Amino acid sequence: MKNIQEIVNLSLLQAAAVKQDLYRTASTITKITEKILAVLRRGKTVYFMGNGGSAADAQHFAAELVGHFQISHKKPLAAVALSANTALLTSLANDYGFEQIFSRQIQALVKKGDVVVAISTSGNSPSVLEGVKAAKKIGAATVGLTGQNGGRLKNIADLCLRVPSNNVARIQECHQTVGHIICEIAEKELSKPR
Repeated sequence: MKNIQEIVNLSLLQAAAVKQDLYRTASTITKITEKILAVLRRGKTVYFMGNGGSAADAQHFAAELVGHFQISHKKPLAAVALSANTALLTSLANDYGFEQIFSRQIQALVKKGDVVVAISTSGNSPSVLEGVKAAKKIGAATVGLTGQNGGRLKNIADLCLRVPSNNVARIQECHQTVGHIICEIAEKELSKPR
């Protein structure tokens, strides 16, 4: 069995390698960022959804946009994490089935011209896929953040970033990096005086 130092070293090297490979997706990250900026400039809303660690990322990114990332006195940007309301999530799961927890919220809240960011390391989460389908019916833009394979999400999202890894931890770390890039750019661009 490897000792703790070997595991630490290997994990750090793997994380660094995936981040370097992520560089090859820079044009997709740019397109996603431009889409989100366009939505926010029009006064529309960015909705985030995901399960488990991806739900935590959804809440994290929404908090950075509404609160602040690096500029403490910026205007709040319209962002909502669909994973944040436990009473709503559990009632929807109980009454309609877990696969409907996001689609029902999207039908109630999302408007044409908004953007829905779907986060799923596998790209196959039924609740996330149903949410994307509901968003598309409304006329919202859809963005997927997923892993190397992309799952079914890569085929239904308008834009899809596929992190070049099959390791869930490495994928989530890259999703966080991409989310921070988007938040940093949105904050800088949308805090400028017009």
